[in-house]
Amino acid sequence: KVFPTSSVGPQYIKDLKGPLPQIPLVPTGGVSVETCGDFIRAGAIAVGAGSALVNPKAVAAKDWATLTDTARRMVEEVRKARAGS
Repeated sequence: KVFPTSSVGPQYIKDLKGPLPQIPLVPTGGVSVETCGDFIRAGAIAVGAGSALVNPKAVAAKDWATLTDTARRMVEEVRKARAGS
């Protein structure tokens, strides 16, 4: 687990993978729909997402469609990154 990544971004994962290629890295804290694919392309094996995935306002409003859509988009971005897109 690499926390927080909000201030260092995907490049930090890439930098860590250079001397430590054998260590699986999972960035958390600062991962979003927009950045999750970048973290995978940088060498992360997975990503952890909290408020970017489960928005507290959407939960309070019981807006399950928004939560589902966010999760779907994040999974799709990770899938595309793993496929090399």
